[in-house]
Amino acid sequence: MGFDKDVEKAFEAPADIVEKTVEAVRNLEKDLISKRPIRLAEEYLNTLGPGLVTGAADDDPSGIATYSQTGAQYGFQLIWLSLFTFPLMAVVQEMCARIALVTGRGLAANIRTNYPAWVLYLCTVLLFAANTFNIGADLGAMAKATQLLFPAAGFLALVAFFAIVSLLLQIFTTYARYAKYLKYLTFVLLAYVVTAFMVNLDWGQVARSTFVPSFSFSKDELLLVCAILGTTISPYLFFWQTSQEVEEEILRGKKTVKERKGATQQEISRMRFDVWSGMFFSNLVMFFIIAVCAATLFSHGITDIQSADQAASALRPLAGDLAYFLFAVGIIGTGMLAVPVLAGSASYAISESFKWHEGLYKKLKDARPFYGVIIVAMLVGFFLNFAGIDPIKALIYSAIGNGIVAPVVLVFIMLLSGNKKIMGEHVNHPLGSTIGWLTVILMAVAGIAALLSL
Repeated sequence: MGFDKDVEKAFEAPADIVEKTVEAVRNLEKDLISKRPIRLAEEYLNTLGPGLVTGAADDDPSGIATYSQTGAQYGFQLIWLSLFTFPLMAVVQEMCARIALVTGRGLAANIRTNYPAWVLYLCTVLLFAANTFNIGADLGAMAKATQLLFPAAGFLALVAFFAIVSLLLQIFTTYARYAKYLKYLTFVLLAYVVTAFMVNLDWGQVARSTFVPSFSFSKDELLLVCAILGTTISPYLFFWQTSQEVEEEILRGKKTVKERKGATQQEISRMRFDVWSGMFFSNLVMFFIIAVCAATLFSHGITDIQSADQAASALRPLAGDLAYFLFAVGIIGTGMLAVPVLAGSASYAISESFKWHEGLYKKLKDARPFYGVIIVAMLVGFFLNFAGIDPIKALIYSAIGNGIVAPVVLVFIMLLSGNKKIMGEHVNHPLGSTIGWLTVILMAVAGIAALLSL
C-alpha cells in the first residue's frame, strides 16, 4: 500500500506541474495579447517623425478657424475638400522630403544652388512675411482660447507668455528632445476627433457630402476655398519638411552634406510612410472639425463664426462643457506646435539663403543668425497683436496669404524633384508629377481668385 501511494504521488507531482505550467502559459498569452496593441502603437509612433509633426502643424489655429467657419457657414457642403486635398498635400510634402534625403540639403539651399539668387530671395521674403503674420494670428488665437478657460487672464500677457515659452524651448532645448515634444503634442489634435463622437452626426449625410463634391461659385465660397487651400498646402510646411529631414539625418550621425547625399530605397519608403501618415492625420482632423461645426453650429443657424474660440464658445450650449473644453485645449496645443514650425521654417529658409550656420541641433552660440531670425519672427508676431489688427480676421487672411505665396514655391519644388540630374533614380514618377502640377495650377487659381475677391 505504501508503495502504491508513493507511485500515486510521483504521478501527481508532474501533473500538478504541467497544470501550473499550462496556466502560466495561458496567463502569459493573455498578457501578450493585452499588450500587443500598445506595443504596435509604440512601434508605429517610433517610425513617424517629420511627416507627422509637419502634418499636425498644418492644423494650426489659422486652420482650425478656417475649418470651423467652413462647417458653420456651409454645413457639410465643403467637407469633401478634406478628402480632395489629402493626395495633393501628401504628394507635395513627399517631394520636399525626397529632395532633402537625396541632396542632403534643405529646400532653400537647393533653390540657391540651382536657380538665380533673386528667385530665392523672393521666396524667402514672401515666406517670412506670411509666417510672421501667421505667428501673430496664432499667438492671438491661443490667448483668446486660454481666456475661454481662464477669463481673468489678460490677453497681451498670455500672448507674451506663449511667445516666451515657445522661444525658450526652441533655443535652449536639444533637437532630439524638442522633436519628441513636438511629436507628442500632435496627440492634442485627437481632441477634435473625440468631440465628433460627442455630437449627433448624420453619418449618411457626412459620407454623401465627402464623396460627392458640391460647390457654388459665390464670392464668399471662393474666398473660403482659397483659405482652405492656403492653410492646408502651406509654404512654411515645404521648408520645414525638408529641413527636418536633414536634421534627422544629422541626428543619425551624417554631419556633412557629402555624408547625407543619396538615399536608399528603404529610407525613401520609410519617409513616404511617415509623410503620408502625417498628411492623413492632418486631413482627418480637418474632416472632423468641419463635421462637428456643421452638425452643431450650422444645424442650429449659428453661421457667423469667424474664429476657433468663437466656435468653441458656440459649441458649449449645444454639445456640452467637455466639447467646449476639448475645442479650446486643441487651439492652445496646436498653436504651441505650429508657432515654432512657422518661426523655424522662416529661419531655415533665410539661413540657407545666406549660407549661415543653421539647425535646431546647434547651440545658440554656434548659430546666432539662425536663432536671431527665429527671435525676430516671434517678436514681429508678438507686436502684431499690439497693432490693433483683429486676430479673428488675421487668422483667415494669413491663410489666404499662404494660398498666394504657395504657387511660387511649388514651382521650384516641382522643378527640383523632377530634375533627373539632381534626383537620379528618385526623380518624380509621372503620376506624382501630374498631381504636383495640378496642385500648382489649383493654388495659383485660388490665389488669383482671392485677390480678385478682395
